[in-house]
Amino acid sequence: MHSSFFLTTIAAAIGCLTLFRKLRSHQDANKEKDSSSSSSSPASSLFPSTAPPPSSSSRIWTHHVFPSFRGEDVRRGFLSHIQMEFQRKGITPFIDNEIKRGESIGPELVRAIRGSKMAIILISRNYASSKWCLDELVEIMKSREELGQTVMAIFYKVDPSDVKKLTGHFGKVFKKTCAGKTKEDIGRWRQALAKVATIAGYHSDNWDNEAAMIKKIATDISNILNYSTLSRDFDGLTGMRAHMEKMEPLLCLESDEVRMIGIWGPSGIGKTTIARVAYNQLCNSFQLSVFMENIKATYKRPCSDDYSAKLQLQQQFMSQITNHKDMEIPHLGVVQDRLKDKKVLVVLDGVDHLVQLDAMAKETWWFGPGSRIIITAQDQKLFRAHGINHVYKVDFPHSDEALQIFCISAFGQKSPKHGFHELAREVTELAGKLPLGLRVMGSYFRGMSEQEWEKSLPRLKTSLDADIRSVLKFSYDALDDEDQCLFLHIACLFSYEKIHKVEEHLANKFLDVRQRLNVLAEKSLISIKDGYITMHSLLEKLGRDIVRKQSIHDPGQRQFLLDKSEICEVLTGDATGSKSVIGIELDYNITGKELDISEKAFEGMSNLQFLRVRGSAGNTLQLSRGLNYQSHKLGLLDWSHFPMTSFPSTANLEFLVELIMDHNKLEKLWEGIKRLPSLKWMDLSYSVKLKELPDLSTATNLEKLYLEGCSSLVKLPSTNGYTNNLEKLDLRKCSSMINLPSSIGNATSLQKLYLGGCSSLVELPFLILGNAMNLQSLDLSGFSTLVELPCSIGDATNLMELELNNCSNLVELPFSIGNLKKLWRLGLKGCSKLEVLPTNINLESLGVLDLYNCSMLKSFPAISTNIRALDLRGTAIEEVPLSIRSWPRLKTLQMSYFENLKELPHALERITCLQLRDAEIQEVPLWVKKMSCLNEFVLRGCRDLVSLPPIRESLYILDARDCESLEKIECSFHNPNVWLNFANCLKLNQEARDLVIKNSGDAVIPGKQVPEYFTHRATSGDPLRIKLNKRPPLPPKSMRFKACVLLVLVNEGDGDDDDDDEKKSREAVVVIRSREHIIYPPLAEHLYTFQVEAEVTSSSNELLFEFKMKNEDVWKIGECGLLQLHVNEHDER
Repeated sequence: MHSSFFLTTIAAAIGCLTLFRKLRSHQDANKEKDSSSSSSSPASSLFPSTAPPPSSSSRIWTHHVFPSFRGEDVRRGFLSHIQMEFQRKGITPFIDNEIKRGESIGPELVRAIRGSKMAIILISRNYASSKWCLDELVEIMKSREELGQTVMAIFYKVDPSDVKKLTGHFGKVFKKTCAGKTKEDIGRWRQALAKVATIAGYHSDNWDNEAAMIKKIATDISNILNYSTLSRDFDGLTGMRAHMEKMEPLLCLESDEVRMIGIWGPSGIGKTTIARVAYNQLCNSFQLSVFMENIKATYKRPCSDDYSAKLQLQQQFMSQITNHKDMEIPHLGVVQDRLKDKKVLVVLDGVDHLVQLDAMAKETWWFGPGSRIIITAQDQKLFRAHGINHVYKVDFPHSDEALQIFCISAFGQKSPKHGFHELAREVTELAGKLPLGLRVMGSYFRGMSEQEWEKSLPRLKTSLDADIRSVLKFSYDALDDEDQCLFLHIACLFSYEKIHKVEEHLANKFLDVRQRLNVLAEKSLISIKDGYITMHSLLEKLGRDIVRKQSIHDPGQRQFLLDKSEICEVLTGDATGSKSVIGIELDYNITGKELDISEKAFEGMSNLQFLRVRGSAGNTLQLSRGLNYQSHKLGLLDWSHFPMTSFPSTANLEFLVELIMDHNKLEKLWEGIKRLPSLKWMDLSYSVKLKELPDLSTATNLEKLYLEGCSSLVKLPSTNGYTNNLEKLDLRKCSSMINLPSSIGNATSLQKLYLGGCSSLVELPFLILGNAMNLQSLDLSGFSTLVELPCSIGDATNLMELELNNCSNLVELPFSIGNLKKLWRLGLKGCSKLEVLPTNINLESLGVLDLYNCSMLKSFPAISTNIRALDLRGTAIEEVPLSIRSWPRLKTLQMSYFENLKELPHALERITCLQLRDAEIQEVPLWVKKMSCLNEFVLRGCRDLVSLPPIRESLYILDARDCESLEKIECSFHNPNVWLNFANCLKLNQEARDLVIKNSGDAVIPGKQVPEYFTHRATSGDPLRIKLNKRPPLPPKSMRFKACVLLVLVNEGDGDDDDDDEKKSREAVVVIRSREHIIYPPLAEHLYTFQVEAEVTSSSNELLFEFKMKNEDVWKIGECGLLQLHVNEHDER
């Protein structure tokens, strides 16, 4: 087979090497103890002193074991018994019955020795009496040295010291054999015997029971053979090595404590697979081991007082761990009695009830020192209840790993076949990166043509595979009725929603919503992170499938209406929805046809609580006959692009919690006064025809009011009530708003007030500032009548963000601004009349100060010592502020370049980012080289710059695009991952271009062809294939390449437009490993270089690279090339 490859592939798991190596050292230590008690050999370890070289695992073995022995001593007794034990354990020894013995060993015997994984030298009293045996020994020791062959010695009724010193009966026999032999032969024999005497081995005199000795030897040989075999367990198990590395510190194998480890995650994420891999790697280092698979489905779940069921569980557990079928268990104390002194490895897979743990692993002291109990479960609460603190949370694979998992099932390889990449990506997204879903879907698509894939995709977007459904539904069925109901609400309406909103919307439906959400999260049915609730896409499909089956042929009888075609059928027909319907979600952006909703559509939906209709500016959804709305329970009304000029006045909105009607045609929200005691959030953004709001005095719990872009809105309601608990008021771009009502001054809870773009606002209600003790963000951008801020701004002591951008008449700031000790960001961009900043103040929290285009500002006083980012571009400041020396946190400084800007005093060792955009300079200032912490250097648009001198060699980013006069680059780049941008530097000489290509991680430079040293090449965006030499069966290996792509404009004239929007549309978007690399639009052909990695396995004979452009109507790939990078010794390790 060949290894198809789309630009780059992540290295797959190759056998959990970190965990494996620690295990071996741990096991070796144990076996050293065994060996020391059973052998008087000078060596202390059972395992060979010479480890096999890396290449040994690639050899083709003809036998497992080559035994060297003196037949007359051992053939009928010891040897026959150990060969019988080999047969039981599946060990294949070399048998020399048909080889005729001569004066010297022949080539057939040499091949047998070298073709065996290990050799056993069975040294008996008369071993040295045979020249044949001694020659065998020499050849074995030679194979040990040259091939790294494992050698084990067994001293049978002979003292190892006699072998080494050639004394006693063994020495006499050896001397007799040496008679008449050459000095060379005798020397080789002596040397081989001396070496074998120092190899770890067994001494029969230390064993009272020969049968036990034989069994121990055979077991150790079996273990050595197992560990010397290259593991194939991980072929096709992407990411398993990373899982094992994360499990390793939790297992803590070097500790003798008894430890329970949990593996937690949703169904289908791979918990069982991870546990199985760990078990296979670890089991041989424990006295007893057992893997109890899928306990929740395989074994009866006992009730807390079901003694007989618990007894049955313990009986099955003990039967498996002791390999004693039908073991009888009279009471629940058997486990601790039988296993308290045994080092055991136990995996309890798929536990879903605490009683199961109580029956099989209630306490750590039930098991002997060093035992490990691994438990997989979907419910995190189980681990807490059982006192398990070492828990591994299994995360979803990242995008590239998910693609590999899918491709292994779909194509039998870790990357898509040619022509299937986009389809494979789409299916991977449908599976939501769930390994179970990826494997099942991969199996479904395996062998299909591209056309068959495309036909199958629409069905998969809405339905759930039966195998996936059965696994996921097991978890749903285990929930109680209330939790099942909550699960369906989230699956149908509230995935990817803020948790506090879900709590408010469902407060009247469930007792203690937060607690029930935590139950679902603990059972891995939802995730709660950063204040949001998310549900996996396959679980969403499960929930929606359950709802669909409530009434397959009559959607109007279901709890939730979600399918757009079915919703259209219900809303436009004569039949109305029933009282069963509590939620509707219609995405009208994708219906593609005109929809005129019947005025009676909602009449029968008396229990409707959640209505969400998402449209777009060009949609054709109509309510031409009006809307007769009857439900009195509506809690969520989310209708983007609402088509009517007013909402029905008959609607009862007493339970309305959230109202979202942005981008609508409303001229008036509704007539009269409505009771709105539950309303917390109202969003009417971009209601461009809305001139006034209704009386909101009953909305006493309103917290957020969004009115951005309501350009016709003249005023807000003057009544009190709605401002009592108001926390956020967004009036940006309300260009007709003349003034704010005095009632806003009562909004003492107000935290965020946005007035940017209220160009008609006559004056700022300064009362707000005086009472706004909780105000944190204030945006007054574009307030053209503002000449000075009132002194009362100093009373807003919790203010953290103050935006005064483009206040074109603002002359100065009040001294009281110094009271804003929490102020973190101050934006004064475009305040063209601002002449001075207050002096002798200390804004101790100020981190970001934007003074861009404050063209009258000539000096900068010391107003803070904690500034991190300062923008002085476009000001009249020509010298770096002296106070900069006391700014320890300064990271970014932007300012216009002036000739008298000779140096940055006391700042050179602090600044990490320097921008000299559009500077009229012909050379880079010398002080730039002194900036020892500089990571990012931007010279964009320095059109007179001719040469780039030496600068910090370990830069991460150098952006010199549009430096149209730049010819030479005299610096070197020692950071292999540096990102270099020389777009539109068309005068750059060839030497500089080669320097950029060879010394960068990513780079953009002018060029009309891929350089010749890119040895693997393709034209016109064709796939690029690289033939590989045959590899032995070694673990997967990464190969690193530098890629170079020639970007060519589709239409030659496209590079001349200076409009920003046009430039954005002309950006070159190169797709690499599903990530988009956006490149500033060059004016002509350019080269884009970057590094990629490809995984190569023993079965790979070809690598396939595909390069794609996302915006193929603007850019195309002219040619591409690859250059294999040298892998140094460090990388190889």
